[in-house]
Amino acid sequence: MTLGQIAFLGSGETSLAGGRIFEMLARALPQPLRIAVLETPAGFELNSHQVAGRVADFLKTRLQNYTPAIDVIPARKRGTLFSPDDAHILKPLLYANMIFMGPGSPTYAIRQLQGSLAWELIRARHRQGATLAFASSATIAVGAWGLPVYEVYKVGQDIHSVPGLNLFGDYGLRVSFVPHWNNADGGEDLDTSRCFVGMDRFDLWCKELPAENITIGLDEHTGVIMDFDSGQCEVVGVSSVSLVHDCDPKMYPAGAKFSLSELGTVGIPDPIETGIDPKVWEMVVNAPPLEEDKPSEEVLALLDQRGKARLNKQWAESDRIRDQIAALGWTVQDTKDGQKLVKG
Repeated sequence: MTLGQIAFLGSGETSLAGGRIFEMLARALPQPLRIAVLETPAGFELNSHQVAGRVADFLKTRLQNYTPAIDVIPARKRGTLFSPDDAHILKPLLYANMIFMGPGSPTYAIRQLQGSLAWELIRARHRQGATLAFASSATIAVGAWGLPVYEVYKVGQDIHSVPGLNLFGDYGLRVSFVPHWNNADGGEDLDTSRCFVGMDRFDLWCKELPAENITIGLDEHTGVIMDFDSGQCEVVGVSSVSLVHDCDPKMYPAGAKFSLSELGTVGIPDPIETGIDPKVWEMVVNAPPLEEDKPSEEVLALLDQRGKARLNKQWAESDRIRDQIAALGWTVQDTKDGQKLVKG
């Protein structure tokens, strides 16, 4: 099992800095590049399709060298025609090798995704190697504990925490996220850092969390890319990322790297035994190929000819046919079980 990279952005997913982060992620992925953008965090907004669509349009332009296929998934609200439990709506998740969620409301995203088919599919695809990218509100939602920003900053509720989607719980970690860490919209009159709640209220929030929790503070236009293969986290963007242990932040500037072990002891989960519904795992593993991923009759005929040439030890002819197949967009791999076609 190869776990995909995970990127977290403090803000600016459609900025110059955000574009560079997405390109770093795309560069590490196999072709064809397929991106799924979920509307869910902004699903309560009447223009959620535009919120997600702007990100999709940005990625289409910014990653044009990778000719990405981009799907916006309108998984807006449970119990509606646009539900995060609707398998038809979620079909692009089965094929996406990059999945993105961004702006909206953290607590809304948690309510809609907790235990949903969409969240199960996202976790399953990550275990198959898909890259996950979260920005702004979505970074809060996927943490172990969520900071209810709007409820505190806009409604006036007392500072408190809510259980998050806990993405890293699968790996034996308790990690939470706070974007807009260095926000200064309030100027000299109002502390809007720590995602608009300010330092004092953040300290109260931090102190009420379990001792094992680690909070990652993400400056604006800055992110961190986590790579399970290398065991490293890389800070990217224009500012810094802060690791908060026992409410004491340690800052890592852009360009710095730190070990995943700073978040705790990472355990690689069994695909099924650790929380994913076996039926969902089966759905992902046995997803039927897309039409454009099926070899044409011409390619299959050439493959048959090559097989016969190899059987007759006509190696030059075999190589010639292999090159013909490659020109049609397919690579032939010779395995112990015979010839195998791979797209690209």
